[in-house]
Amino acid sequence: MQSQKFSTKEYNQLPNQPGVYKFYNQENTIIYVGKAKSLSKRVASYFNKSSDHNRKTVKLVREIDSIEIVIVNSEFDALLLENSLIKENQPKYNILLKDDKSFPSICVTNERFPRIFSTRRIIQSQGTYFGPYTSVKAMNGVLDLIRKLYTIRTCSLNLSERNITSGKFKVCLEYHIGNCLGPCEGLQSEDDYQKDIESAKDILKGNISVVRQNYKELMNDAASNLKFESAQLYKDKLDLLEKFQSKSLIVNPKLNNIDVFGVLKDQDSYFVNFMKVEHGSIRISETIEAKPKLNEPENEFLQVLLFELRTQFASETNEILTNKEIEAWGSVEIIHPKIGDKRKLLDLSIKNSSFFRTEKIKRKNESTSPKEKVLAILQSDLGLKELPKLIECFDNSNIQGTNPVSSMVCFKNGKPSKKDYRKFNVKTVVGPDDFASMREVVFRRYRHLKEESLPYPNLIIIDGGKGQLSSACQSLKELDLYGAIPIVGIAKRLEEIYFPEDEFPVHISKKSPSLKLIQHLRDEAHRFAITFHRQKRSKASIQSELDTIKGIGPSTKQQLLSHLKSIKRIADASQEELASIIGPSKAQVIYEHFQQKKEGSTT
Repeated sequence: MQSQKFSTKEYNQLPNQPGVYKFYNQENTIIYVGKAKSLSKRVASYFNKSSDHNRKTVKLVREIDSIEIVIVNSEFDALLLENSLIKENQPKYNILLKDDKSFPSICVTNERFPRIFSTRRIIQSQGTYFGPYTSVKAMNGVLDLIRKLYTIRTCSLNLSERNITSGKFKVCLEYHIGNCLGPCEGLQSEDDYQKDIESAKDILKGNISVVRQNYKELMNDAASNLKFESAQLYKDKLDLLEKFQSKSLIVNPKLNNIDVFGVLKDQDSYFVNFMKVEHGSIRISETIEAKPKLNEPENEFLQVLLFELRTQFASETNEILTNKEIEAWGSVEIIHPKIGDKRKLLDLSIKNSSFFRTEKIKRKNESTSPKEKVLAILQSDLGLKELPKLIECFDNSNIQGTNPVSSMVCFKNGKPSKKDYRKFNVKTVVGPDDFASMREVVFRRYRHLKEESLPYPNLIIIDGGKGQLSSACQSLKELDLYGAIPIVGIAKRLEEIYFPEDEFPVHISKKSPSLKLIQHLRDEAHRFAITFHRQKRSKASIQSELDTIKGIGPSTKQQLLSHLKSIKRIADASQEELASIIGPSKAQVIYEHFQQKKEGSTT
């Protein structure tokens, strides 16, 4: 193998050969590892097809500072190398192969009078391992069966010949209750103990038929020799075996050492069931959800996933049943059965994948909040492509064209986000023209979002009928945003929903939670606009009255309003009261102004 490093500008110089590529950031840290049949085509896809990338891929490409490649002889070699590199370096953008989750296994130790126990640590020099088991319950069931059938010691004593001969150990409670025959005191021979271990290994291998036949022979021999108590003991153990085997899913006994890989695709996820079949029984069944790596073809993704599952469960079988096109490697044979027992086994695997998918969707729906459910209904009612998590609603307010204002309220995830509310003073419209006002404020709002590269809402709601909606659409067209943001109008009288360029409105059921949400948005926008309009009118009224009095500046007005709060109380105040606030000379001017106004109104 040969390794070579390139800059991001030199990606088109990579060879058209199989290998592994590593992406480095500016800190010279590996951030992603991948394999490819053709390094040149695979790496170029990251830089040439940017419009097709999701956000994660775009972020990855931005961080790439250099590229290192390793050329190998075959794609299978690339798969092996990629696996080891991901395990070793744990790149942050690799997900599939860096999981260090371990399943429990059963260990049969190499010592004299071997022990049998469960463990998650694999130390090959310690003994022989069986598994791993995807279900702890199933593993404990096997251990429980072995302990009922055989008298295997559970202690960790060093039962060397010297220690036993010297009488170093004494039998424990396990001996007295019949779970152990006392090899620690030499009460059980090593050969007799080893026979139980070999039978236990047959059970762990899934070869129960051998153990069952052995017990039948022992039972018949004991009965022939009139040893009925021993015969009954063997019969009880035989019943235990039959009962245990009936709990296991049994397939055709002729099916031996086969892996099954049942795959279902759902949008951007794959639901995969992996089965390991040995001696006619399904020893392992594991179902997972997985997503392809960045822009990876399905065939390559499934090949990596299958390889990883086989590695995880220590499978070395040469025959794999699957319903997907996956390229074989080495001596492995990929089979797509159409009929017979193998097809039934594959159908069972696909059924497990389907059940896992259904349960996941069910759990997801159960965990959905009431607000999210309402948004989903609104999405369905309005035919939106995305869930309307961000909604903005506009309304106008004026009295005969005076002090025209507009408001925009924002709902995030179905709830008001008051920090995102906006007020608009209408600047370009003279007179009572709701259409022009709506056109102005919508243009100003989305011009700002466009210039600042801020996120657009998932839905715009206009309080008004076809006229206001058309005006808002005109602004979006001027900004080249028309069609990019869904927009509707709601007419007050009949609560009709209007879509752009659609003559006929949509009527949503009055009991629908989605209509209630739209009404909540409309009412909140109306309230916010009215409040702003009243504040503006009040401010304008106060300012115009005080501004007509010569010699009264902003600081004097501020003092008066701070003490008396309103223009009416200023007008009704005595000259002495005014003088205590702003001094006698200014107080006389203001007092005489309001007195003249009162006298003029009575004549």
